[in-house]
Amino acid sequence: MFLQNALRSGIVAGALLGLCSTAAFAQQEPCIGNSSAITGPAAFGGQAIKMGAEIAIDEINAKGGVLGKPLRLVQYDDAGAPPRGVDNTRRIALSDKCVALLGGYHSTVAVAQADPVNEIGIPYVGVLAANTKAIENGHNPNFMFRVSAKDKWVARFLVDQALKSSKSGKVAFLYENTGWGNGALPDVKDAMAKAGKDLVAAETFNWGDQDMTPQIIRARDAGADLVLMWALDREGNQILRSMDKVGWKPPIIGAWGIAGNLGELAGPLANGVQVIQTYTFMGAMDPKKQALWDKLKAKYGLKDPSDIKMGSGVANSYDAVYIIAKAIEKAGSYDWKKVREALYSVNYEGLVADYKPAFDASDPERQDAILPKYYKLTVWTDSKLLPIEQTTYGKTN
Repeated sequence: MFLQNALRSGIVAGALLGLCSTAAFAQQEPCIGNSSAITGPAAFGGQAIKMGAEIAIDEINAKGGVLGKPLRLVQYDDAGAPPRGVDNTRRIALSDKCVALLGGYHSTVAVAQADPVNEIGIPYVGVLAANTKAIENGHNPNFMFRVSAKDKWVARFLVDQALKSSKSGKVAFLYENTGWGNGALPDVKDAMAKAGKDLVAAETFNWGDQDMTPQIIRARDAGADLVLMWALDREGNQILRSMDKVGWKPPIIGAWGIAGNLGELAGPLANGVQVIQTYTFMGAMDPKKQALWDKLKAKYGLKDPSDIKMGSGVANSYDAVYIIAKAIEKAGSYDWKKVREALYSVNYEGLVADYKPAFDASDPERQDAILPKYYKLTVWTDSKLLPIEQTTYGKTN
């Protein structure tokens, strides 16, 4: 009898919890949440996301908001730690009841968020983390979307650039021992194989490593005449210093983890290091870019476009907020499922790309909105990351 009563109580409690959860899920609010690194060595990435999102929200609210209500940004710090990112995801969805979630800077966090995002059913739109499997995660339906670069496509883009620049076709790959770096390794190997080549060396390192000399020597002795790099600025700086230590300075082409403050950390050693971007505020500005820069300057007290340490993050998050807002309008609701479905029908001429449409439900690869044709190469020049075509490096390639 006790067991029967306990079971009945459990069933009732479970039913009540289910009803409470359903009620909670039915009350989405006109807010967009973001979990990103606001503290730590990559805090500039979280700041870039926040700036782009806030400017877009300001513009949308100045025109009446979405469905007659103002949008707002709910920001939490995950410091690049996956458990904190997961906790923040649940908080944004279940406590704040936001209509959508912007992804942050670190791929390790994005990969960890995939399961809770899909379990809960809140639309996630990544704006920096590029790990392929964060979005191509096997969930169906999949609530993970991205307005950013994707490592599978980045690898092909950078390998193509590398083989154009390498005289021997011998390329080494240096990558961080994280979900981002390890996730990129098969993408880079596959891109090399499609070009009929193999990496001559693949060397890894950990966050915080101070000396990369052994890895550098092995890559050099393997005959590499060009290095592909998946690193953050802090470790990228150590790689450059280790190269300088052994007197080896091959051309370097990197994913955008070295797009923040590598020039500041490494000084002249960073000159000539090429980095992929989706957007840059450096160099010549068209009217749309100038208008956004003027707003960023006024709102955040910036003095020069070089003050923005991750321009792609600003532009990607700006575009992502507009895409989410348009999806809400199309859905006529803040309901997560309806907004998710509407994301596939959004067309938007953004800063980074002309999204026609932003996402394609018929193609699993097209949970990613920014196609490789919109990728750009920039190059570190005297501590500034400039469009390569506007530098002497662009004239020699």
